[in-house]
Amino acid sequence: MDFVSPVLDVASRICNCVGHRADHLRRLPQNLKSLRTETEKLNNVYKDVKERVEREENLEKKRTHVVGGWMERVEAMEKEVNELLDRCDEEIQKKCLRIYCSKNCCAIYKLAKMVPEKMDAAAKLQSEGSNFQEVAVPLPSPHVIERPLEEKPVVGLDSPFHEVWKLLQDEQVGSIGIYGMGGVGKTTLLKKINNKFLQLGNDFDIVIWVVISRPTNLERVKEMILDRLDIPDDRWKGREEERKAQEIRRVLKTKKFVLLLDDIWEPLDLLGVGIPPLGDGNQSKIVFTTRSADVCGGMAAQKSIKVECLEKKEALSLFQAKVGEDTLNSHPDIPKLAEMVAKECKGLPLALIVIARAMASAKTPEEWERNLHKLRLYPKDVAGTENDLFSVLAFSYDSLPDAVTKSCFLYCSLFPEDNQIPSERLIQLWIGEGFLDEYDDIQEARNQGGEIIQMLKGACLLEAGTTPDSREEEYLKMHDVIRDMALWLACEKGKKKNKFVVKDGVGVIRAQEVEKWKDSQRISLWNNSNIEELRKPPHFPNIETVIGCSMTSTFPSGFFTNMSVIRVLDFSNHETLKLPTEIGNLNTLQYLNLSNTMIEYLPIELKNLKKLRFLILDWMFLLGPLPNQMVSSLSSLQLFSMKSLSSRLQKDEIMLLEELDQLEHINDISIMLTGIQSIQRLFESHKLRRSTTLLRLEGCRGVNQVQLSSPSCIKALILEKCYELEDVKIIHFEKQVVLSKFPNPQCRFNHLLSVRINRCKKLLNLNWLIHAPKLQSLLIENSQIIEKVIEDERSEGSENESGLSVFSRLIYLTLIHLPKLESIYGHALPFPSLREINVWNCPSLKMLPFDSSICMSKKLEKIVGQQEWWDGLEWEDQTVMHNLTPIFSTSLKQ
Repeated sequence: MDFVSPVLDVASRICNCVGHRADHLRRLPQNLKSLRTETEKLNNVYKDVKERVEREENLEKKRTHVVGGWMERVEAMEKEVNELLDRCDEEIQKKCLRIYCSKNCCAIYKLAKMVPEKMDAAAKLQSEGSNFQEVAVPLPSPHVIERPLEEKPVVGLDSPFHEVWKLLQDEQVGSIGIYGMGGVGKTTLLKKINNKFLQLGNDFDIVIWVVISRPTNLERVKEMILDRLDIPDDRWKGREEERKAQEIRRVLKTKKFVLLLDDIWEPLDLLGVGIPPLGDGNQSKIVFTTRSADVCGGMAAQKSIKVECLEKKEALSLFQAKVGEDTLNSHPDIPKLAEMVAKECKGLPLALIVIARAMASAKTPEEWERNLHKLRLYPKDVAGTENDLFSVLAFSYDSLPDAVTKSCFLYCSLFPEDNQIPSERLIQLWIGEGFLDEYDDIQEARNQGGEIIQMLKGACLLEAGTTPDSREEEYLKMHDVIRDMALWLACEKGKKKNKFVVKDGVGVIRAQEVEKWKDSQRISLWNNSNIEELRKPPHFPNIETVIGCSMTSTFPSGFFTNMSVIRVLDFSNHETLKLPTEIGNLNTLQYLNLSNTMIEYLPIELKNLKKLRFLILDWMFLLGPLPNQMVSSLSSLQLFSMKSLSSRLQKDEIMLLEELDQLEHINDISIMLTGIQSIQRLFESHKLRRSTTLLRLEGCRGVNQVQLSSPSCIKALILEKCYELEDVKIIHFEKQVVLSKFPNPQCRFNHLLSVRINRCKKLLNLNWLIHAPKLQSLLIENSQIIEKVIEDERSEGSENESGLSVFSRLIYLTLIHLPKLESIYGHALPFPSLREINVWNCPSLKMLPFDSSICMSKKLEKIVGQQEWWDGLEWEDQTVMHNLTPIFSTSLKQ
């Protein structure tokens, strides 16, 4: 019994084992079918998840670690299931006694046991895959994101690029402003800087690019920076603006960053955005672009770099690249025509690109010639110029602060292409047009005009011009494409083509053309643009301005008869002008300029111009006596200018002064006088003394001494051909005469900006210049006896009574034909404003008033003189010589 029981137990176990195995083997076919089904379901879930992952990855995201691990397990499961199915099929094929009696019963049992395990695993993976809420997360931002460049290779930006890149390496420079006119390539330059960080290893943690544009939206700026910094949405979305700024500040304080801000239109509150202050030792950088130099100042840029238009060679290269070789090679004449078209764009990259695109399909010389003609006369008619060029540039106009500034800008388009615009004349015209009528005083209006000019220059809508001859006046210029845009805007974006009419060198203007001007507001005719005789007087109900300069024939009779709202007539440099008497009937006229004309007599009818505020009669060398009481009849006159007197007028100087003294509103007089009695009459009158801004004393015979009254409003003083003049004395009004050698501190010329002394052969002493603290231009020429500009006795104190250093505002110093001149001043001066020195035929001048112990003007751009004179200069400090030698030139044009 004891033997039988263990045997029975073993037998029982064997039976149970065999039964269990038999059960697995019996269910194997059904389980294999179920496994295939579960595997197919899992594969479908896998495909769905994979598609979701790929979509997210295309959006610059990466799969989560959970999803990645799941997909790897599914792929491994698929491989294992396939292998299991293959082995099961193989074992079943080996059966000899039905499926239950396999030759390798043990092996198939093991396989049969694995099948349900795989089924459970597949089901579990299905469940996991079906419940993924998130399959991918945003990629951590790269430290630099590449910015695509439309123009490759980039043309003409190498110089500013290298300048900016060098500053980025300078630990002392944190913020850099890049400015320039619209379409000049500022954004392209900033993109090039951004992409350079991709090419080179650097120790910046992140480069952030933000486009600001207009109107400035600080909330949007913050959100762009928050996104770039990968700050989780739950930390800032829906929060107040200060919280967003705090999050930005929290992250950036731990990073060394470069912030690139494109297209800023007004100073940006960086602290308010959350940008931590630079200079805390992290050496972060901020670089921004703007169309306004004023924004660079408002953003406290440590360095400001102006992007200029392309040079001729670079401009042509860009233009040719955009036109394409196929078009350029389509006819032998086209390359030359392409050069002419490119020249019209004046180096502005945006204009070159837009016009090149318009010309890319023009493959005959005739097409190019037609488009060149349109570009010169009607640029808006060239394809793309309105939408792609003028509309872009017009953003600068739209950003101007008020209607007055916009009107002043549009007015500049009345001057021809490439014209040097005298700033003084431009401001006078603005005042004459009524743009600055809120200012009763002309000087206040002038000051406001000067501010507007600076504003337009700062916005890169005007540029500094090239001063032709005189150093006393600022000249301006307008880029040709900006001018075309201004005319387009003035003509209501081309809808009223003749609202502003500007003709330059067009020859004869036919009557049919004049008829089209009936709705014009302003007409501007220049350089041999002459109107043929008309059958009847034209009707100009809306004309406010007529400018006729450098014309070769007079206006047709009756031309000015029907101008009911005319305000400005400018006939300067019109040599053949005959002033029609009908002008006396223009009772709305406020500005009349007859300078540089050959007019011999003014019509008595001018007495009727009761609203005339400006009468400018400069350089009229043939002009005879003025009609009696004509000037005193101009009851609204505020400005009178006669900077030269013909010999026929000189005897009437006192009479002219008497009439000017009768004018109630006069407050700006520029006049030439030739006699001592005239000078005395001027300074005896409080009104005349207060109103005279330019005084020219020429050919004063028998005058050996001139007494100038102080205080004075004179801005420009010219002493010319006063051959017997020995001394200038200053008298303080209603006080005793003070010698010029050491003027009394009360005797100041605080308004005096320019002094010109020429051919005053006996004038030796100029010490009174010490008391012109704001003097900007000094020219002395043709004197045989002057040895020192200012004598040494005053050398101990280089400050005048106003506390300003001597010559502290001087910009231009010109010394010509002064054979005995030895010294400019007794010792070295800083000259903080000096830009240019011209010295010619001054062989005794051996030293310049500079030394290294005084901080010299950083504005000094050039010293012009003869090489022999320069080589003979003596230097107490060789450092000064080395610093000045690079800016010395023997040519005025350099």
